[in-house]
Amino acid sequence: MKNRQFALTSIAIVATVAIVFSACRKINDATNLGGDLIPPIDNITTFETFLDIETNNLVFPDTTKVLYNDDLMVGHITNDPEFGGTHGDAYFNIVPANTFLNPFTHKDSVVAIDSVVLSLSYQDSYGDTTAASFQTFRVYEIAQGAGFNDTTFYKYSHPDFAIVGPELGSKTFQISKLDDSILHIRRRDTTKNANVIRIPLTNQIGERFKLFDTTNTANGGFRNDSIFKTLFRGFAIKSDNSGNALTYFSPTDNAKTKLIIYYRLKRPAGVIDTTSTEFYHLSNGQANIVSRAPGGNWNAYLNNGIPSDDKVYLQSIPGSYAQLKIPGLSTFSNAVIHRAEIIATPLRTPASDKTFTQPLALYLDRINNAGDTASTFDIDQALSWTFIPTDPFNYNFTSFGGIRKADSTYRFNISRYVQNLITTKNTNYTLRLYAPVRAFEYSYLYKTKSLIYVTDRVAWGRVVLGGGNYAEPAKRLRLRIVYSKL
Repeated sequence: MKNRQFALTSIAIVATVAIVFSACRKINDATNLGGDLIPPIDNITTFETFLDIETNNLVFPDTTKVLYNDDLMVGHITNDPEFGGTHGDAYFNIVPANTFLNPFTHKDSVVAIDSVVLSLSYQDSYGDTTAASFQTFRVYEIAQGAGFNDTTFYKYSHPDFAIVGPELGSKTFQISKLDDSILHIRRRDTTKNANVIRIPLTNQIGERFKLFDTTNTANGGFRNDSIFKTLFRGFAIKSDNSGNALTYFSPTDNAKTKLIIYYRLKRPAGVIDTTSTEFYHLSNGQANIVSRAPGGNWNAYLNNGIPSDDKVYLQSIPGSYAQLKIPGLSTFSNAVIHRAEIIATPLRTPASDKTFTQPLALYLDRINNAGDTASTFDIDQALSWTFIPTDPFNYNFTSFGGIRKADSTYRFNISRYVQNLITTKNTNYTLRLYAPVRAFEYSYLYKTKSLIYVTDRVAWGRVVLGGGNYAEPAKRLRLRIVYSKL
């Protein structure tokens, strides 16, 4: 499994507090408190308490855009008993490997197109990947008038793009066998390719492409990429509405993702030779349309009309989020906060847990009263207290939290945020818990926005957590505070 974001360097943040307190003294330097050194809880000088959290399930209004290096997801989950259905289709362009060069040498020298194959670099799968699990991908041509281009970064929620003509080809495969080395024999071409989905396409693609030339005309598809894209906009890869899994492939892995046209060529000496030419995804021009169909218990909780739910349903983006409110922070007495952490405990759901696993990570941010601005926990979340214009803050999994811990809980360290809130009586914001690919967040401290990477796969993972009023107090989503009185 690829895990680019989890390889970020973690910086431990340790703050030592050495202050002589008096009963009436107020704390103003919140950034010096709430570190990892927590004094023993003796209920004389150091206390522990838990504040209730009001939790509400909502659909996440996703605006995440697909970037050039993102893996694309194609697949269909017919029914996750807890969350319902999911469907994903992918779109991407291709261009010749080189411009000003005819990849067929010369169209008059091509004797015949033997075969055309679309090869996809398989990365991973999510859902039912057992031996009995099959998926079917169907390939189409994106219509010229579909509005698909190489300058727009499309959202996962973008409407489908129009296609043109009949199906170009299809492939039904077993997900469990994609990581095997599969032998492909084609005349004199014998190769072994693991982690590759090879989809045979109609030879008409090759027949069309061989007619392009290198002139600066409407037919000069091999002169530059722009003309080529006016002649062939790209591929749409669609999944059948069957199966129970999602498959991820990398469009930018040019060693494995490519269109291969095999053809016979007449050499100057009259010898007939078998060769091939390849086309790649080399520039922007990709989209991944992912839709959710809420079902099961998640759908029931979305529509129960209760403002505080006893369970929290988190589905990776595009999916859901939990709105968290902590009223007790508004009236918490001034104190030295040694530790303040939100604790979220996963609940066991039916056997589907083994099929539909948890997200790679969860993320926590703040939203304003209007709900139109998300912001970071600046002083808890920053990698360094020194402002760096190119990277003023980021998501530090080690200090801030978000990855499932050894005790099976998710924890978020918001100690400095809580200290600052109770000391200065700042706004007690509504919080948001979710599982995004990345978050575009505003920092009030640095007066800027930053793109924060959280996971690296769309629609990967889901989890059910104990809500703020779950029946078992030990499994409730709650705020734990270790503090000393003033």
